Amino acid sequence: MLVRDAMSTLVLTIGPAHTLRQAARLMSARRIGAAVVHDPDTCGLGILTERDILDALGAGLDPDAETASTHTTTDVVFASPVWTLEEAAEAMTHGGFRHLIVLDGDGPVGIVSVRDIIRCWAPVRRPRPEMAL
Repeated sequence: MLVRDAMSTLVLTIGPAHTLRQAARLMSARRIGAAVVHDPDTCGLGILTERDILDALGAGLDPDAETASTHTTTDVVFASPVWTLEEAAEAMTHGGFRHLIVLDGDGPVGIVSVRDIIRCWAPVRRPRPEMAL
């Protein structure tokens, strides 16, 4: 199975000036764990994850004053839609992260998460028939 088969095509893109609270609200509303941060001044892409926001809050930082740019990971590993899920899982394990931005051509076309991969690999659970006594 390939990354394109597992990835979410719902990509939230925010700017570097978004506050952590704004990013958290947008991510929560879409029930996603990461946002792509696009900085038009550097033409670069980064990623802001729920973990980044949690770490900032845990450190006592003000979510209304802290911006995405301060907490964005810019040294990003990107996935290709034609990677296998094994390649994506290996990249995540090696890098110690849970999300990969999927690039095709000039821009992001999706995000694949550990949860997406597990969903594809885990067998479908079927209800067990009740045991007759």
